[in-house]
Parts: sequence; C-alpha cells; structure tokens
Amino acid sequence: MRFQLLGPLSITDGRDVVVLPPAKPTSLLAALLVRPGEVVPVSRLRQAVWGEEQPATAKAALQSCVLRLRRLFAKYDIEDRAVVAVAGGYLLPADGDSLDLLHFRRLTAEAEEAGEAELPLLRQALDLWRGPLLTNVPSELLHRDEVPRLVEERLRVLERVCEIQLARGRCRDVLVDLWEATRVRPQHEGLAAQLMRALYRVGRQNEALAEYRRIRAHLRDELGVDPGTELQELELAILRGDEPRGHLPATASLLSTPPASASAPPLPASPASASPSLPSPPPVSPVSSSDGRETARPRLPHVPGFTGRTRETAALVNHLGEGARGGSAPVLAVVSGGPGMGKTALALHAAHLVADRYPAGAVLLPMSGPDGAPRASDEAAAELRALLPSGASPGSSLAVLDDVVHPDQVRRFLDATGCGAVVVTSRMGLAALVATHGPAVVQLGALSPRESRALLTAVLGQERVAAETAAAHALTEACGHVPLALRIVAARLLTRPRMRLADHSAWLLRDLPARLALPDDPRMSVPLALDGALRRLPAPLADAHLRLARLDGRITAPDAAGALSVPETDAEEVLERLLDTGLIEEDQPGALRMNPLFRAHALHRSGRPGGAPPPLVTAARRALPSGAT
Repeated sequence: MRFQLLGPLSITDGRDVVVLPPAKPTSLLAALLVRPGEVVPVSRLRQAVWGEEQPATAKAALQSCVLRLRRLFAKYDIEDRAVVAVAGGYLLPADGDSLDLLHFRRLTAEAEEAGEAELPLLRQALDLWRGPLLTNVPSELLHRDEVPRLVEERLRVLERVCEIQLARGRCRDVLVDLWEATRVRPQHEGLAAQLMRALYRVGRQNEALAEYRRIRAHLRDELGVDPGTELQELELAILRGDEPRGHLPATASLLSTPPASASAPPLPASPASASPSLPSPPPVSPVSSSDGRETARPRLPHVPGFTGRTRETAALVNHLGEGARGGSAPVLAVVSGGPGMGKTALALHAAHLVADRYPAGAVLLPMSGPDGAPRASDEAAAELRALLPSGASPGSSLAVLDDVVHPDQVRRFLDATGCGAVVVTSRMGLAALVATHGPAVVQLGALSPRESRALLTAVLGQERVAAETAAAHALTEACGHVPLALRIVAARLLTRPRMRLADHSAWLLRDLPARLALPDDPRMSVPLALDGALRRLPAPLADAHLRLARLDGRITAPDAAGALSVPETDAEEVLERLLDTGLIEEDQPGALRMNPLFRAHALHRSGRPGGAPPPLVTAARRALPSGAT
C-alpha cells in the first residue's frame, strides 16, 4: 500500500484509490506524512488537527485521534506502517515505495546523474502530482505552512523541465505548463522569462511582451519593485527581434529539499535559474534522430480530478481502442456540445486511458484561434509530424483535434496524416463529417444532478457537502449543471474553507452569471465563454438566441416564431442551427430547452446598454451560412 500526498490525501494499492474523508485523523496523517520519518512535536500535531481552538483535554484527544488513525490503517491492511510514539511527539516511517512525496524526491535526485535520461525522470516525477494538494485535509496550519513548501518543490522541477524543453526547441510543448505556473506564482521571474521565450520562439511576440507587462505591473503593485536585470534584457531582446537565449539552471537546484519553515522559501532573484548562487552550465543540445527531428514521445496535458461522464468515457475508450488494432483508416470520434460542457476534458481523459496503445504518442492540436478563426489543416498536420518520434509507423499515434470549426478541417487533416485514432472536439455537431466519415459521436449536455454533486464532493470533500445538502443542490442548480461553472464554484469554495455553501449560493444568485468567473484566469469565466460562443455566430443567429431566452426555457417552433417575429418555417431553421451549436438542446419530441445558465447569461446580456438585440426579420434566414454545420 502507498500513501498519496501529492493531491488529495489518499491510499492506494496500485489499482484502487481511496480518498480519505476530510476529518481529524486525515489531518493528523497529513501532518505526519509531510515530515516523513521525522518526529513531529505534539504541539504541532495539535495545531494541525485543531488549530487555535484546541480541546480542554488536548493530550487525551490527540491520543484518541492517533488510535482512530491506527484503526484506519488496520481497515486498509497497512498495519506495517505504524504511527510510532516517541518522546515529545510521533513519527510515521516511510520510504519512496510507501509515500509518493519521497518517490518524487527520489526520482528528482536520480535525474541529477541521469544524463540524457534526466528529462524522462523529471517528467515521471511530475506525473506523481494529481492536482491541488491536500484538498480533503481541513487543516489551516498545513495549508499555510506546508502546502506552499511542497508546491515550490514541484515548481523547481517544472522550471527545470521547461528549460530543457526550450533548449531542445520544443517551445510549444511548454506553453500550457508555463501559463498555469505563472498564474500560480505571478511574481516568479524565472517562469515568466521562460514563458516569454517560448511565446517569442513560436512567433507570438506581442503575447511575450504582454507577459512582461503583466509581471512588471504585478511586481510594482505588490512589492514596489521592477523586474530583475535579466528579465528587462529579455524584453529588450524581444523588442529588437533578437533570438532570446536562456541557460539551463544547475540540476543541483532541484535536489535540495526546501527548509521546513513556516513559510515558503524565497523566490529566486534570477529569472533563468531556480538557484542564482549556482553556476550556469552550457545549454543542453537537442536529442535528435538522424533526420534532425526530436525522438521524444509526445504527451497529452493531464486533466486533474476528472469526475462524471462514466458512460461517455467508456464508449469513447472502447471506440478508440479499435484504432490500436490496425486498419486502413483511422478510428474517428467526435465530441460535441455547448460551451463549458467539458468536451476537451473528456477527450483528453479518454485519450490518456488508451495512450499506451499508441506507441508513437498522443498529441493535442488546437484547431482554432482565440477569435474562433479556423486553423489550417496543413499547419496542424505539420505540427503533428514535428512532434511525433522519427520513424513512427502509420497508425501508431493518436491526435486530439480541439475546437474544430468546420468538417473540412478534419477531412484534410485525415488525408495528410497517418494517425491510428483522431478525437475531434467541436461546439458544432459536424453533421457533414458524420455523414461522410461515420465517426463515433458523443454529444455532451449538462451533467446529471448526481454527477454535479459528485464533482463538488470530489473537490470540497464529503463532509462539507453533506453538511449542507440543500445548499449544494442550490449551487448545482444555479450552475445549470455546467461543468465549467461547477469547477469555478468549487474553486472559490476551496479557497474559502470557512464560507458556508448557502452563503456562497446567495452571493452567486445576486449577480448570475457574472460572478461565475475567477479573476486570476480568463479561461475560467462563464460569461467570457458564452460571449465568445455568441461572437462566433452570425449576428442574426446570436440575436435569435438572446430573444429566445425571453421564453420560459422550454421552446417550441410556434413559440420561437412569435418571439422572433418570423414565419414558423424560418423559426424551425433558426432552432435547428442553435441546436447544432449546443446553445439549446432537445428536451422532448417537438420541444427544445435552453440551459438555465445560458438563459441567465442571454437575459443579462440583453439587459446591458446596447445589448438588446434588434428585430429579427424574415431575411435573417438568408443571412445564415448555408454551409454551417
């Protein structure tokens, strides 16, 4: 059995995982595991379990909590890992085989002497992290003192991995990781410098400069200082159009465990190294094949905490498994649905489950820009070929084509590549592609009430959700059971452990859906996602959506004709096209419905100054693109 600390605290036997409930024995276990093999003083354990409000009989209460923990070990047959009472405290022996944190540190240490195998070992170490730390541990002390220290360990390894990737010219591969890391640590100059270099080297100079402006503004506002010299020089190099050159930090900077202090270690002063006092070795050369291409196996981004969609996942996995058996044509699947329904998350989750069947690797390829403009299929095919190992055999790779706008993008991609399987995500139904290529079709709507509650429970813990069942139900209803909205709500509540679900629900409903957004990440915003979806539509179709929101949510063709002031036949065509975008969905034969959250957004948008749609005249039918799918 192994303890898993790098995510929700859990126990696993290698097959099944048991996430521990958010209770006092869980806090005690976490307090022991963050200091594995060390004697943790009784006073610190009491603080970790009870905080400042300790019981009158604190000594006896701690002994009782230790007894409950030992019973928990017995329940899961891990009595060999005993909690040992010693003078002044307790300790829990552990090693790399019994605790993922020590396994992470062991892999990081091995990477120091691994040479060309350094990058795979560091990636393996990062793969041990399963999402936000200790989300099921209700201990303010551990979240304040220990979690930042552990997160810093991960960031050091991530910074090293990204530096190696940049030195090998694999700049696109690091963009997602660096974007997320710079938002977690907005003042980290090393990560910001890496992101700027990566953006510049893939031709996105304006975004690289915008990243410099972001960190400069943050440092001035929060600390009253300007970025360091190296970051300023990097900005000047980008402005001049010079190739910005970074150097690899010494591997030793990854190996020293941060000091066990009450706060996270200080951030490095140098943007190109996690430890500025160490010397900088020369850049690492790319590992290339004889034809000059990289031979590393491409990897998909992880989807932490994926919940629900059991039936859809099983169907997709079964279908994608057929591609690994070979055949003349790739296995094709289309995952479609409205904005925020989790199409990309499902596609990536399923792709991860079958990735081992595709030895050349799996690749995520964006098929549209931020403005919804379609990406050229030839460009995506060229990126795929550049990412795959040299000499990859036909049918040995899997591609996820994300946010496809038109069927022709997929058709041309299939003609230009030899993938074994292709998963397409799209806000459109892509009926023309279904007609010509017969893919498996997975249509995503809102989650079921049970799945919505499971998502909240997975993030917040069973105890917190069960304590306010009615409020949890109200929250999921307010979110329209839309995964993006539920994730945003769960994230807010996770960072506010003392906030009642009922209070958050009331606050949310006072300005819905405007408050379904996270200020530190523009991607986590329901209003922006829905605004973006409407911007992609022809103006008459977007206006029709806003007008139909004035109905009670259930829509029939006669009702739509009245709301739009058009003949019923024209109303039917408008409804058919909105159905294809996922902005409305089938309720029952002859009737459609608009998700309550989408309806709230449309009503809110119509109420903005200048947001009310103009009358939809009969000519709107001719304004709709006849080739839209």
